[in-house]
Amino acid sequence: MNSLTDLREVVDVVIGVDTHVHTHSAAIVDAATGGLLDEITVEATSQGYAELVEFANNHAMLRAWAIEGTGGHGAGLSRHLLAMSEIVIELDRPKRAARRNGAKTDPLDAIRAAREAMARPRLGTPRTGGERQALAVLLAARRSAINASTEAQQQVFGLVIAAPEPIRVRFRGQKLAAMLNTAANLRVHASWDTETTSTVVALRTVARRAHAMLKEARELQKAIVAIIRSWRPDLLEEFGVGPIVAATVLCAWSHPGRIHSEAAFAMLAGVAPIPANSGQVTTRYRLNRYGDRQLNNALHTVVQSRIQYQPATRDYVARRTAEGKTGREIKRCLARYVARDLYRLLETPRQALDEA
Repeated sequence: MNSLTDLREVVDVVIGVDTHVHTHSAAIVDAATGGLLDEITVEATSQGYAELVEFANNHAMLRAWAIEGTGGHGAGLSRHLLAMSEIVIELDRPKRAARRNGAKTDPLDAIRAAREAMARPRLGTPRTGGERQALAVLLAARRSAINASTEAQQQVFGLVIAAPEPIRVRFRGQKLAAMLNTAANLRVHASWDTETTSTVVALRTVARRAHAMLKEARELQKAIVAIIRSWRPDLLEEFGVGPIVAATVLCAWSHPGRIHSEAAFAMLAGVAPIPANSGQVTTRYRLNRYGDRQLNNALHTVVQSRIQYQPATRDYVARRTAEGKTGREIKRCLARYVARDLYRLLETPRQALDEA
């Protein structure tokens, strides 16, 4: 479906769905005229999904579903429809500027979703479940653990700075990792005053929390590595691609054919140069700040690793520097090359890789 140029050429109606936590609003729109045929609101449950399909069956025509939030509130409905071999199109949340005079209701948003799908030159399909969804939830849990550990480590450092001198002297000259170990092993003495005792209790609690979150993150990473090695182990063979980068790339890519070209993948990753021409200047580009920022960060992690450890990349950096390119420009070029190579690798069938 993502290669179509006009949805109206293949379906009679488009069913737009505005998804929420407890309810989904749907509107059936005529693909030829854009006119509203019918609308309904159902509960976001299995029974509600069945009711929605029955509602669509009353209009016995070729149809496609345009759903907002297929990876969030609309995930359950998307899985239900895909299991029934329905055509499902993924849509982003509509822009506020597109709302006429600020008007907003769930049925209106459902109608907009259907009409927006008909207006798009290319259509997005929902990300798959299975391994991709497993990686997504593990990455989210690991990210949460890392953030919690980082926050706890910062709190330990701040507590040490303001600690009473008898406690602070124990940490003098230590790096943060050593500070955490020292803080986690502190003991309370009966002779200490209230401030000193409370500071020690706080330091010990927060330091142990930081250690627990780091341990949790390591366990989650082991699960991530196991999935990648059973699904796409070839990614881990790429220079600079570790398990977290590989998982991030796989979650954004999802499955073959979802992203129609390497240029589209680069745009999704935010590494495609955006023309910034004006007047007679026709060779000016600016940084792309859109797209999937986690994917963007993953590609730049690969770039940093290759610049530091890969001889061919270091030679490239030296050559482009001699040409007058800045470090930022060179990294943007390298990120674009990484996006191209990873996309071509991902789109290669596993069978072909095994045979090679």
